[in-house]
Amino acid sequence: MTITIKKWVYLIILSMIWGSSYILIKKGLVGLTPLQLGSIRIVMTTLILSFFGWKHLQKIPKKAWKWIVFTGFFGTFFPSYLFAFAETVIDSSVAAVLNGMTPLFTLILGLLFFNSKFKWIKMLGVLVGFGGTLILVSNEFTVRSGVNSLYAFLVVAATLCYSINVNLIKYKLVGIPALAIALGNFVSIIIPALGVLIFVEFPWSEITVSSVVSTSLGYIFILSLFGTALAKVMFNELVSISTPVFSISITYLLPIVAIGWGILDGEQFTLIQWLGCGLILFGVYLITDKKRSKKKERSKNLIKN
Repeated sequence: MTITIKKWVYLIILSMIWGSSYILIKKGLVGLTPLQLGSIRIVMTTLILSFFGWKHLQKIPKKAWKWIVFTGFFGTFFPSYLFAFAETVIDSSVAAVLNGMTPLFTLILGLLFFNSKFKWIKMLGVLVGFGGTLILVSNEFTVRSGVNSLYAFLVVAATLCYSINVNLIKYKLVGIPALAIALGNFVSIIIPALGVLIFVEFPWSEITVSSVVSTSLGYIFILSLFGTALAKVMFNELVSISTPVFSISITYLLPIVAIGWGILDGEQFTLIQWLGCGLILFGVYLITDKKRSKKKERSKNLIKN
């Protein structure tokens, strides 16, 4: 298999895996509460990553563990519960599209706190994407009056956590292998996750008795195995064999997959929601650093030749 074919295969598979995560969360919530789902997801993923990459923990310098803990909470712990609570009310397809705000928040935080270079085209992308998010959130207020409409902001909060996580990894964990960071993250948060699981009194006795609970656990196991553990490894490989622009194009395909699953599951996606979705994706496209990636690709080609 050539590199060109391989990277396209990875791109499509990753888009399908991550695009399917939202419907898996929705199905998991049928037999589990949001707190149970979030905790079980963290515990399962920790066990899976430990099995394959425990030896990689030694590659994390002692001084970096502070940032490993931070990225563990902001990149996984808080979002796991925020998405679970959000999808008790909002559609999985809407949650997936709102997740497109992550690159936009990443840019804003990078400009404010990490001395990223300012570019007008990227700022335009931020404004366009934010406009799309406002459309989706306002639609949730229209469809769901009262407190329920606020659940859309839980997804926005999760994307803010993701953006903090990305910036910390980029600027504070340089040179540490991605698998080591991932496993370190989960090792850092498994104790709090187990604490939450004990606090909510997980119905262990119902696993063999209730088909609803056991089925939900099956969905979360699939989510943990493919949506977190396997997907991280594949994405790291994709980045190594392609350009950053090509890799981040998953952001464009992921919501399409999620929307498709949502429609198949009976969710309705209105014209105004399509408009908001389009604006978010266009905003993400605008902030993508296309010129720099093209220069890097030309440099690689010159070196190879």
